[in-house]
Amino acid sequence: MAKGHRSQAKRQRNENKDTRPSAKISYARVSVTKASFVLDAIRGKDVNSALALLQYNNRYASSVIYKLLASAVANAENNNGLKRDNLYVAECFANKGPTMKRIHPRAQGRAYRIEKRTSHITVVLDER
Repeated sequence: MAKGHRSQAKRQRNENKDTRPSAKISYARVSVTKASFVLDAIRGKDVNSALALLQYNNRYASSVIYKLLASAVANAENNNGLKRDNLYVAECFANKGPTMKRIHPRAQGRAYRIEKRTSHITVVLDER
């Protein structure tokens, strides 16, 4: 049997919702592996040093994650009223997105497949 009304179940689900400021980018044109190298470098660091690290990193993923982190900081300041100096990167992860399949012609009429991978990247901040 059902455990209460639908609205009651929805209320219980929303009670334990995460209220930490965050930002998410979907369908980023970078593979999960390449994004994870950059995310591992900034995990646990305070926001100012993480932004500085991303700004001078050579990898393509760092430019994407820099914008994402700046957006998460703006969300924290405007929506939650938190101070920028107290923030740090609590969580950051990349999940696999859909893969675009492309064909590359090869010798003797063969075709090789090229997979252009995408990812969904999430950055969650918290206050110290």
